[in-house]
Amino acid sequence: MDTIASLFSFITTPVSWVIVQFHSVYGAIFGPDTGWAWGLSIVSLVILIRICLIPLFVKQIKSTRAMQTLQPEMKKIQERYKNDKQRQSEEMMKLYKETGTNPLSSCLPILAQSPFFFALYHVLNGIATGDTIGVINKSLLESAQKAHIFGAPLAAKFTDSSSKVEALGASLTDVRVVTAIMIVLMSASQFFTQRQLMTKNVDTTVKTPFMQQQKMLMYVFPVMFAVFGINFPVGVLVYWLTTNVWTMGQQMYVIHNNPTPGSKAQAAYLERLHKHVTTNGKVSRRRDKVIVKAIVAKGRDRNEFERKFINGLSKAGLAAQTDGTVIKSDTAAAVEAEDGTPTTTGTPKRQQPKRQTKAQRQSAAGKAAEESEQKTSLTKSDEPEDAKPAAAAKKGGAKSGSGTRSKAQSGQRKGPQRPKSPSKK
Repeated sequence: MDTIASLFSFITTPVSWVIVQFHSVYGAIFGPDTGWAWGLSIVSLVILIRICLIPLFVKQIKSTRAMQTLQPEMKKIQERYKNDKQRQSEEMMKLYKETGTNPLSSCLPILAQSPFFFALYHVLNGIATGDTIGVINKSLLESAQKAHIFGAPLAAKFTDSSSKVEALGASLTDVRVVTAIMIVLMSASQFFTQRQLMTKNVDTTVKTPFMQQQKMLMYVFPVMFAVFGINFPVGVLVYWLTTNVWTMGQQMYVIHNNPTPGSKAQAAYLERLHKHVTTNGKVSRRRDKVIVKAIVAKGRDRNEFERKFINGLSKAGLAAQTDGTVIKSDTAAAVEAEDGTPTTTGTPKRQQPKRQTKAQRQSAAGKAAEESEQKTSLTKSDEPEDAKPAAAAKKGGAKSGSGTRSKAQSGQRKGPQRPKSPSKK
C-alpha cells in the first residue's frame, strides 16, 4: 500500500497544506491538539474535494442514463453475436461511438478521488511513523499524534499491535471498537447508496445483464470496504465515511429531483409534480419545466408514468405545452366563462331542465294546438282557387292507382323470367 501511495506523492503537499489550513481554523475553536480540530479538517477536505468533483458527478449521471437507454440495443447485439466475441465488442464500440457514450464515465468520480485518498493515507501513515510529510512540520506532527477521535488516534489501525497503539497514547480496545463501528457504518452507507440506485432509480421495464451486474456490486462493494477497512488508519476511515455519506445524500437529491425515466422514482416525482401543478395551475420551478418539456417532446414514446401524468393534467382541465409550461385547456376555459367559477374536471356539466307543473304543461299544450290550427288555416287561405281541383284530382288518382299496382311496383321483375329449377323427385 505504501508503494501505491508513494506514486501519488506529487499531491501529498497540496493535501497536507489544505489540512493544515483547516486545522488552523478549527484549532482556534476546539484547541490545536484535539481530535475535533484534526477530524473536522479531514471532513472539510472531503467536502472541498467533492464540491470540485460536482461537474464529474453530473457527467457520471448523464453517462449512466445513456447506458441505461442503450441497454435494449446492447442486449440485441449480445444475442446476435453471442458466438463471436470479437464482433460483439466491435459492434458495442460502434454503438458507443454513434451515441457519444463512454462506459468509463461512471467511474470518473472514483478515479478522480484516488490521488487524494492515497495522499491522505500517506500523510496519516507519516503521522503514525513520526515522519514529517508535506507542510506538516515537527510541531504539527506532535499535535496530530496527540489527537484522538473517541479515544482512537488518527493514525491507529484495527490491525495494529497493542504496543504500537500504546505508543500513540491509546488502548487497543478503544481503537478496535472505534474502527469496527466506523467500518460497519462505511460499509452500510455504501450498501444503502447502491441499493437506493437499484431499487428506485432504474428503469424497471428493461431487464439486462447490466442490471444483474449492478445488483451483484451492491453486495460486493460493502464486503470490499469491510476487508480493506481494517487496514485503514482512523483518519482515512473518517475520510471514506464522509465521502460515502456525501455520495448518498447527493444521490438522494438527484433521484428526488431528476429521476431516471421509467423508474419508481419517476413515478413518485410525477405524482408530486401533478399535485403541485393542479393545486397552483402552473409549473413553478425551472427543472420541472425541463422535465415537462421532455415529456411533451416524446409524444407516443412516453412510458406508463409519463402518459398517466399527461392524462391526469387533461382530466384536471390543464394542458402541457412544448416549452414546459402548463395552461388551461379549451373545455375548462369554456366552462369557467359560462358560470364564472373555475372547474377542475375539464368537461362541462350537463344542465338538467326545470320540472313543470301539470297546469303549465296543459297550458303549453293548448297554445301549441292553437298555433298549429292558425298555421293550417293560413295555408288553406293562401292556396289559389284553380289549384284546389288539381290537388283533389291528384289525390283521387293516387287512391285509384293504389288498387291496381303494376307488377313492377309489386316487386316482380320485367322481361323474360328465369326458368325455375325442376323439383327433385
